[in-house]
Parts: sequence; structure tokens; C-alpha cells
Amino acid sequence: MPVLAPGVVQIAASKSDNVFLIAGGDGLTLVDTGRGTAVDALLQTIAELGHDPAGLRRIVLTHAHPDHVRGAPALREHTGAAILVHAADEAWLGAGRVPTDGRSGAGARRFDDLDAAHWTPFRPDVTLEDGALIAGSGGLRVIHTPGHSPGHIALLHEPTRTLLVGDALFHTGKLGYGPATYAADPAARPVAAARLPTDVAAVGFGHGAPLIGADVAAFQAFVAARR
Repeated sequence: MPVLAPGVVQIAASKSDNVFLIAGGDGLTLVDTGRGTAVDALLQTIAELGHDPAGLRRIVLTHAHPDHVRGAPALREHTGAAILVHAADEAWLGAGRVPTDGRSGAGARRFDDLDAAHWTPFRPDVTLEDGALIAGSGGLRVIHTPGHSPGHIALLHEPTRTLLVGDALFHTGKLGYGPATYAADPAARPVAAARLPTDVAAVGFGHGAPLIGADVAAFQAFVAARR
């Protein structure tokens, strides 16, 4: 498991999805939850890392897509952790699906026809806004990066300068945006990328390998080209 910084670990929730465990503040923070198919394995991994899963205090969702949120209700039930999401994605959680209004073709089919694209509706415990410092998290700052979803966020762990970008960018083979068919507003993605801080020591992605140390230069160049 890649260690992005002291207390910040990337965990594979599936072959293609990453979640992140942060130890600090008043306990543990989990960023994203995967597709909900490996909740027990995720709890076991937390224990294997030397933490009591009961110490999970909060689950921060970078955005309301099924591969990031489906595990959240079960993890909340197991641990009592609070679920946090940006206010602009709250309605999607409550709907249990990604709206397909305004989409056509593959974009609509991927989110409307597949059982895997839906989830049991649930409500967050806390809604977030741009610039918020998440209480008890040990220094997680919210950066609103709409485009992939209206309420998509990145998170900067200020003590270690570790940036978790969710799906604002992918690093699957190359650094760039994910498929446009998955984005609520594809044209907004470069604007969102330009908002990401570049004075960072590590970058974690919802999909793909992290960039750490000198490798962060590729991320810095990508963002600089959008400013």
C-alpha cells in the first residue's frame, strides 16, 4: 500500500478504485469508500495497518459517483463515522443515482442502465463548502473542483502538503481527465484543475498511482498549463 506521507495511506478498494486513510486529529478519516463490495476487507485492512476501525470518525466523499460512495452507508453502520460531502452533491446521494438529465448516448446509458451505477439512497451527516477546514481531521482543507460532478472536491492535507484530487484528474497510464461521458460538465474540468494547489509533496488519485516527491513535477506542469 502506497504511503503518501506520514499518516496518509492509499488503499485499493478494488482493482481500479483507491481510497485513502488519514490518521490524525481526533481519529481516523477515510476519503471515499469504493463500490461497496469490499467493506469487510477495507475494515480488515484498517486493522492490519494498526488502527482500530472503531476509531474511524469521518468518511469524506470527493463526489457522488457509485465507485466512491456505495460503501459509505455500511461503513457508517459498522463504525459510527459521520459522512461528509459537498453540498452540491447532497441531492445525488439522496437520489441514489447520478442524474442523467441533459445527457445523451453513452453518458446517459452508463449512469442510467447499469445496476452498478445506483446505490441505496442515504443522507450525509455534514455538508461541506469550498475552503472549509474539516473539524477533527488533523488539517484537511476542502477545494471545490466542480466538473466531474457539481460538488466534486479535492482535499489538501495541510500538515503534509498531500493533495487528494478524487476524480478531478486520473493517473491511469497517463495524467489527465477521466472519460468525458462520466463528467457532469466536461468543459469545467480544466477550470477545476487550475484551482488545485501545486505546492504539494504528494498527489493521490481516485484512479491510478500516486505521485510522490520528484514525480509531483508532472502534476505541477499539468496544472500550470491550465492557468
